[in-house]
Amino acid sequence: MNNSYGPFLSRESGPPVIHDRLNYLEGVTVCVDYSDFLDVALQENLHHFDQFVVVTSFGDGATQAVCARHGVLCVQTDLCYESGSAFNKGLAINLGLAHLRHEGWLLHLDADIVLPDRLRAVLEKSRLDRRCVYGADRINVHGRAEWDRVKLDPAYARQFHHRYLINVPRGLPLGARLLHDEFGYCPLGFFQLWHSSARKRYPINQGSAEHTDVLFSCQWPAADRRLLPTVICYHLESEGARWGENWNGRQTQPFQ
Repeated sequence: MNNSYGPFLSRESGPPVIHDRLNYLEGVTVCVDYSDFLDVALQENLHHFDQFVVVTSFGDGATQAVCARHGVLCVQTDLCYESGSAFNKGLAINLGLAHLRHEGWLLHLDADIVLPDRLRAVLEKSRLDRRCVYGADRINVHGRAEWDRVKLDPAYARQFHHRYLINVPRGLPLGARLLHDEFGYCPLGFFQLWHSSARKRYPINQGSAEHTDVLFSCQWPAADRRLLPTVICYHLESEGARWGENWNGRQTQPFQ
């Protein structure tokens, strides 16, 4: 079958690809005991969004104070601990989504993710398809001293060299992608971008943060789960944490 869209945009059946301008971008982050990371992330990320909401617990006064300092809508709940759950993150994400307008694109971010400075411009050029969910890569930044060094690197503010070559600060490890044997590529929860017309909600039956993001991604067919090659995020870490160390609540040291 001939298709002028090429192999990555082809469809054997169904309506044609719908490319969308990024006229409205809303974001949601769940933050419990991550206020040290959130403070840095909000400072760097908020200019990308038309609307942003943070969901936290009633007892996390530090996160509430960070939201107030940055003028961000802060939704407080203890739903994520109901029925003996260690941390039912899906419930908290859905509560945050309920406070957004759903007039365009939605981006779920972890509290320790800093977005590239030219995110909106890059997404405008990415020919986003409303029927897809998008993920991104991340590079790991260990400690505030390394983060301060990264911010001084010219590649931090300008990730493109000669207008078309990806150029990020050197010496930083690339975070893992998930390529599942059965499901294929799945955007992980630190960065998941989708159009509000998909009307998707997070799974809520896991009882913890483990695998919830993968189940969310799998609501889209494998062909509609896409990696954005032009978006590379910064993952702030206080230390070299083990895989899944914070799935049931914060275990790692403060970001300092």
